[in-house]
Amino acid sequence: MSLGIKQLTPDPWTDITAKYPINSKHTGTVRNFTNFGVFVELEEGVDGLVYISDLSWTQKIKHPSEFCTAGDKLEVQVLELDVDNRRLSLGVKQLETNPWDVYEQKYAIGSDHEGVAIEVFEKGATIQLEDAEIDAFVPGRHLDKEDGSKVAKGDKLMFKVIEFGKDQKRVVLSHTATFKEEEQRQIKAVAEKQQQTSEKSTLGDIDALSELKKKMEG
Repeated sequence: MSLGIKQLTPDPWTDITAKYPINSKHTGTVRNFTNFGVFVELEEGVDGLVYISDLSWTQKIKHPSEFCTAGDKLEVQVLELDVDNRRLSLGVKQLETNPWDVYEQKYAIGSDHEGVAIEVFEKGATIQLEDAEIDAFVPGRHLDKEDGSKVAKGDKLMFKVIEFGKDQKRVVLSHTATFKEEEQRQIKAVAEKQQQTSEKSTLGDIDALSELKKKMEG
């Protein structure tokens, strides 16, 4: 004779699609971690998995324990539901608007921003922008300063955006481009001014010759 205990209560997965539809929001309890995510209990018998990539839009999380601890209450959103295999995929970051939609406009290629070099290494440097959650990368060849020295850790300088990747969450900057481009603008402005001066001088010469001709004819 085979007996069962769970059969004494209704199966919570029977009406799972009604209770936990896609995009619905719920509060669950953190039960345990894996290297790739967090298991959250929504009710007895119903657990969902939040992959580490769905915890935050901006934080670089190496292990879920950096984000939460067992027993924590966690607000989640249902992303996927597989009734046959009893799998529930949840997300935390989806509860908020993706800030990279805003950053795409704010950090457009060619725009200038102030930042602090928080780390300098062989291949480049990490720059903290005014949005504390965003760190940008500067390749080594773009670390040159106007005086010939290199950007050092702790330097607070202006940087120009030379690459933006929304999907890769990547912002690439250049300090060198800020003054080199400014030099080019200055040279261009001087050249235009000289050209305008030359044109005025030429017109002046023509007027003088015309006046002299009139006098001679007179």
